[in-house]
Amino acid sequence: MEQKQPFNWPIRIYYEDTDVSGVVYHANYLRYFERARTEWLRALGYSQERLMNDLDIAFTIASVHVNYRLPAKLDDELLVQLEVVRAGRASLVFAERLVPAGDPNTVLADGEFRAACIRASDFRPVAIPGDVLEEIKSVC
Repeated sequence: MEQKQPFNWPIRIYYEDTDVSGVVYHANYLRYFERARTEWLRALGYSQERLMNDLDIAFTIASVHVNYRLPAKLDDELLVQLEVVRAGRASLVFAERLVPAGDPNTVLADGEFRAACIRASDFRPVAIPGDVLEEIKSVC
């Protein structure tokens, strides 16, 4: 599945994001990728809260693979670029990249994330509701 256009979420690197060497601590990249997925859903009209409260579903990360290529540093302005590479009945696979805001060809980190759909009330796997899946597929 090929996405029409990547979703972009801007971030800035703050002092609290960095480690003693002055670069972003490796676990913080996961936070940036998570925030981009949350904002992507919100842009489609689905907040995490609405999914849980109204539809009794949530997305949980089932697998992660991240490549750290170049360091992000204090005060950098970056973009997380997100694409859905596969939308299945009960899971989504995202490709995400962290790039400098002015240089989308320089990849600082990239990864693949598989999000499984679960019932929020009991954490059991469940199919993505049809209207939600159709909305997701419409932007892919």
